[in-house]
Amino acid sequence: MGRVVETPSKKKRGEGTQCYRQKLQSAKSIRTPQSSKSSKRSYLCASSRCPFVGCFLWVNMKKQTLEVNATDGRLHHDGTIILHSFAGFSPASPAIFLYLLKECYVRGTCKATYKFKVLQQEASRALCYVSEQHRTVFIVQCLYLLPLLGPPYTEGFSHLLISSLRRIRTTGNTQYDSAKAKQLSAQLFLDVLTGTVAHEERILLKMVEVFDISLKDIANIVYGVEVDDGIDVEKAKEYVKEQIFRLIESHSYMTAVSLLQFFSIHYSEESFLHAMVEDHQLRAAEKWATCMGKPMISLLVQKCIDMKLLKPAYEIIKKYNLKQEFPEAYRLGKESSLKQLAEKGCWDVAEMRANSNKQLIEYLVCLAMEAGYTEKVDELCKRYSLNGFGMPTAAAEGSHPEAQYLHCTRLDIEDIVWVDELNGLLSAISYIEGCKVVGLDCEWKPNFVKGAKPNKVSIMQIASGKRVYILDLIKLCADEPDVLDNCLKRVFGSSSILKLGYNFQSDLQQLSQSYSGLGCFKYYEMLLDIQKLFKDQRGGLSGLAKNILGAGLNKTRRNSNWEQRPLSPNQIEYAALDAAVLVHIFHNIRSQLQFTDAKSGAKTEWRSYIVSHMGKKRPPVSSQASPEVE
Repeated sequence: MGRVVETPSKKKRGEGTQCYRQKLQSAKSIRTPQSSKSSKRSYLCASSRCPFVGCFLWVNMKKQTLEVNATDGRLHHDGTIILHSFAGFSPASPAIFLYLLKECYVRGTCKATYKFKVLQQEASRALCYVSEQHRTVFIVQCLYLLPLLGPPYTEGFSHLLISSLRRIRTTGNTQYDSAKAKQLSAQLFLDVLTGTVAHEERILLKMVEVFDISLKDIANIVYGVEVDDGIDVEKAKEYVKEQIFRLIESHSYMTAVSLLQFFSIHYSEESFLHAMVEDHQLRAAEKWATCMGKPMISLLVQKCIDMKLLKPAYEIIKKYNLKQEFPEAYRLGKESSLKQLAEKGCWDVAEMRANSNKQLIEYLVCLAMEAGYTEKVDELCKRYSLNGFGMPTAAAEGSHPEAQYLHCTRLDIEDIVWVDELNGLLSAISYIEGCKVVGLDCEWKPNFVKGAKPNKVSIMQIASGKRVYILDLIKLCADEPDVLDNCLKRVFGSSSILKLGYNFQSDLQQLSQSYSGLGCFKYYEMLLDIQKLFKDQRGGLSGLAKNILGAGLNKTRRNSNWEQRPLSPNQIEYAALDAAVLVHIFHNIRSQLQFTDAKSGAKTEWRSYIVSHMGKKRPPVSSQASPEVE
């Protein structure tokens, strides 16, 4: 059923790279035989001397691919080339192992990330069967051979092998490496450091950590004898330092700094710091300055300031508490961060980070004035007793940007109703069920902590042309969850009410996550996403309103605290406008019976964009016909 391919086994381990080059060439000469009787053959590549476990290569003659299951990350056994490891076979040589590793990777058709992940699992599993005293030796031999495969494989496979060894060491009770393993790993480190063996420089950091290479090990290699005193160790330190200077000359600053730190080599030249900053390798510069102490960190900050690198200077000042030493740079950096938050509409967060500092609060007021955020100007001036920050006279004359925004009076909104109790909810749903078209929107408090879970949706707005209901979802769900669920099902599941939204399916996802116990957000009918009618529209809903209604929406209130109660009048107006403007946009464009599809270019009617019958379960409804819109 198969054949055994044997490699030379009489040579001693570790006698050099040449014998492994010959084995690699021998491995490359292996060819898969053709067979008409069987579509699957097994081949055992073996060497009796090299300390590694057997490798079993399954080859499908008809289809040679590497498949990975997306759910469990495992390889499929049908139609694949798979590298298996078993303790019962003779060990394979590093050359054969690397060749099989490469073939599995090359012939694979799935994404590189999946292939790499599975091959790393197989390598780790194989190393488990190797005796502890031979694992490091085998990995070092593989790393010596890897450059023969070429640049596309050298970097990835070297990290794969070292990571596999590290994984075993962290999960098992591994003893210290043998003297021979330490010698080989130290020799490999020096060969890579000096450029004798062509590996990318970042691998040096993993090598010294995983192989635990010390200056004593390096001294043993350089001087060829066991080191008994500190003289040769100091010589080895100088030798390594000279080689690290070569990395500095090639601008490999992070690798150089990491090695200086690992071997505790002192190098305090200010020109080194200047070179790193001028080359914009600030992470390496900060790491090195931290090792040198506070005076060098201060020098780093000053260099960043001189080069107009305000943001990194501010971050370093904040991280190492250098506010007293650099007060002006800290203030400018703080103002810059507040401006970025204000431009995103995160005024409440900006105010919190100003930390009641009068100078920063005044700067925030100036930003609000520039943005035309009059209510925020008044709010901050009142809260912090600030004088002399009245809005310009031009604002009263209608030339200020605030005059360009929509207001409730301009849209003829007659009533905005806050709903947070049972009777108000029932009254609101009764009114909404009598409407043919409503606009929907919702708001929640922004969360600016990276990776944190989004906050719960706070309010939902449901608007007709003249009236807007704002539902306090947090309170209603806490007090009357069943009634709220039933009422909203009557709205979302109704086929007689056309529901307008702007990217509202994203809002529905947020609603479902916030209120997973309610079923009303899992199914809906007659939803028209206005955004899909204008796919090339810039500026979002505000830009669309400006193009169609002649004025946009003031989005400065978007990222305010929607969980505070009561909401401010400006928040109430903003929330109402976000839903009501959808109805007014629709009434202005509904006469345009056709729109140009962005993908096909064909003319389609707006009714074709209505989404219905979404969700796992469909509740019974009386009619599925599109409503007649008056």
